[in-house]
Amino acid sequence: MGRNTRKRRTPLATKAIAASAALALGGGGLIWANFYASAHEPSNQTWGGNQTKAATAQVATVSCPDVQQKLTNVPWRARQGVATELANLDRQITEAYNRLASTRDAQAKDPSFVQNAIVGPLKEKRAATIDRIRIDIQRVGGSFDNSLKQLATCTTQTADQTTAGGNTGGQQQNNGGQQQQNGGQQNGGQQQGGNGQQGGAGQNVGGQAGNGPVAGDFVDITKVAPNVQGKPRQQGNASTGTFTTRCGVNANKNHNTDNVIVAPGVTNGAHHLHDYVGNQKVNAFSSNQTFLQGGTSCQNRNDLSAYYWPVVRVQDGTQDFDQNADGGGKEGNVGKILTPVQAQIKYVGSPASKVVAMPQFLRIITGDAKTTTNGLANANAHWSCTGFENRVQLTQQYPICPQGSKVVRTFAFQSCWDGQNIDSANHRTHVAFPDPASGVCPNGFKAIPQLTMRLVYNINPPTIQNGQVKNAYAVDGFPEQLHKPATDHDDFISVTTGGLANRIADCINRGQNCA
Repeated sequence: MGRNTRKRRTPLATKAIAASAALALGGGGLIWANFYASAHEPSNQTWGGNQTKAATAQVATVSCPDVQQKLTNVPWRARQGVATELANLDRQITEAYNRLASTRDAQAKDPSFVQNAIVGPLKEKRAATIDRIRIDIQRVGGSFDNSLKQLATCTTQTADQTTAGGNTGGQQQNNGGQQQQNGGQQNGGQQQGGNGQQGGAGQNVGGQAGNGPVAGDFVDITKVAPNVQGKPRQQGNASTGTFTTRCGVNANKNHNTDNVIVAPGVTNGAHHLHDYVGNQKVNAFSSNQTFLQGGTSCQNRNDLSAYYWPVVRVQDGTQDFDQNADGGGKEGNVGKILTPVQAQIKYVGSPASKVVAMPQFLRIITGDAKTTTNGLANANAHWSCTGFENRVQLTQQYPICPQGSKVVRTFAFQSCWDGQNIDSANHRTHVAFPDPASGVCPNGFKAIPQLTMRLVYNINPPTIQNGQVKNAYAVDGFPEQLHKPATDHDDFISVTTGGLANRIADCINRGQNCA
């Protein structure tokens, strides 16, 4: 089991400062229901067209505490069962979200409906699930913190009681301690015209499916002040090389809505669609043995690693193959799936030391798919445009790029390893980020090659008219996460043959640029 260490930011990351203490990861979320019926809209109207539409009434929320990150000491023999139950918590929140969204008439007529018909039953389901987690852990001799039973209770909130995931104009960024303000031209937090839409988590959750994005989730990148800091100074023992692996852009459309790291053995455990490159046999039921037999999209046939990320969609009124499927349209992930035009996967070194080879089957998740409800403590999203990447990186907003410029998503993974574990119960504490100022890993951790990924997309720039965004694009996510940019994340499983892991480390340590 890995140590609990404080997360360190990468120099590239632009971090918004959370307004309150972040909740833990996994098994929790904020549930949003949209009440948008008006005198000229039938009660069964669905959201569509080529723009996000504003709510005309109010937004109801239910906040559920997270469970997964609290479970930092789960015996290995219990982890499959615990992972299944944590996935059940996610499913319960999704079901409650859908129930909220589909019962607005009943809620308007009965003020106690949400508590009696949604929140109360949800608490009972969560309590039973948490108790099954206790049984799974204790059955194999592990210890269970009974205070976790308190996490079964969810609370109701009105729209003005929460700013979770919201952006309050002048996005606050944290670059290794330096605070940056993104100019005064952002839409987030500013009252918009039209139908009273507000940016962030205000009175509208927008989007074709009614759960985002909204105008405040976008910013004209040419109006954002530079916010990228320099990298740490290289020390004498720095590992300065790079290793690039070419694995394609998922042109063969290898997709699923599973997540074998977080929810092994659970179909649709991610509740959103992933692009996969590298290993071609990754799904909820994959194992280390099947990874070795999976084949690869990489040119280097010894690279069987799994690289996967949530898809990006353009919400212009078009639909894709999964419009009526779990993880797709049934869970608010709508629009045309965009394939990257470039996908660069590169391993880089440490400015402070040599690196050791990645262990076989190491799992790393970077970023947090639930920042709308968890807060930004684990956010690691980077959004920019070609021509701006060295100056502007965004965490809480999608960029509107100028004509001729492409949208860029960049990921920089944790590059310090505890030297013992290929995974941890909360999938975080076995790896860490180095100190952003010095590049030095935390005590007890070893530097490994840092996986970086750069995905480039051709996207027609969205436009904002009367407080509404037309032709929006958004990353797939859990339905209650409102398609916020900060929920972007990336997943990786290291699988190599033929000594490739050692060759990558050797190349980087020698200061060479290999491919």
